Amino acid sequence: MAKSARAPSRPLLQHDPESLALQAGDDIASIRDVHCAYACLEKLIVARHVSDCEEVYPTRSELGALVRLVNEDLLRRIEAAEGTIGMLRESCAA
Repeated sequence: MAKSARAPSRPLLQHDPESLALQAGDDIASIRDVHCAYACLEKLIVARHVSDCEEVYPTRSELGALVRLVNEDLLRRIEAAEGTIGMLRESCAA
């Protein structure tokens, strides 16, 4: 998840539709990164074949903290994408 360290760039300096469309694509890619991390967490929580991998014993509080962190980051990235799409709509309407 090396790409997930890259946060959506803010504020946008250019509000032309092409720049906003590119930013929206970057924002969606950023959300996909967090979704990938969330899918990994889900696999850890509902491990089907413990013998297939190294055994992991996180506590409920550790898992809760990790899920909260992923959810907060996902929400931040969704809000960034919504902001970009809103500016793109405004730019196209002008």
